[in-house]
Amino acid sequence: MIDIIQRELIYLWYYFSVQFEQIFKYWVLGMALGSAVSVFGKDKIHAMFASLRKKKLGVWGIIPASLLGIASPLCMYGTIPIAASFAEQSMEEDAPSLEGELAAFMMSSILLNPQLLFYSAALGMPILVIRFVSCFLCGIAAGLLIRFFYKNKRFFNFSGFAAPANKDTDRNIFLRLIFSFGRNVKATGLFFLIGIALSALFQRYVPAQSFTRLFGSNR
Repeated sequence: MIDIIQRELIYLWYYFSVQFEQIFKYWVLGMALGSAVSVFGKDKIHAMFASLRKKKLGVWGIIPASLLGIASPLCMYGTIPIAASFAEQSMEEDAPSLEGELAAFMMSSILLNPQLLFYSAALGMPILVIRFVSCFLCGIAAGLLIRFFYKNKRFFNFSGFAAPANKDTDRNIFLRLIFSFGRNVKATGLFFLIGIALSALFQRYVPAQSFTRLFGSNR
């Protein structure tokens, strides 16, 4: 019995270590990219989105709004308060047209960010392109639906939400990057290891042929 357990642990460690070596660099580089965007580009991205309402692009404003949502490093819990602050700053007469842009920004920001985009590169260029395009189109779809079905009235109710406090405030840019990187490690590190462990268990104990038959032979 002990020999069987030892053998299985060796197999699991092998699968775990191989996958860890393959994806670790993407995890670290993704966090580094996310931290750099958060420290240097977050405010600029949000300022660009806020400026969309002044340009009065009409329905075409949904396209840059969706792209800016993807570029934003914030997760869902940070995106919604930011969108609430944009809504508060808008003029009442501009609110209906801004709703579509808000929806596009929020949807694409929740689905994808620079860090997740970089992680996708570990799975290959086709997956990277599919993920980017699908999330971008989902943002546009959300914006169009809100714009056409709520033309003359508000859809969002952001009462009770406030913009999150900016944690990247240290005067030393290097320290700001370090602190931001540390927060990323704290937020994702445990789940990163759990994900690899689950993948190792899957590889070891789920028959590949059965899985192929379940989903078809198309790779």
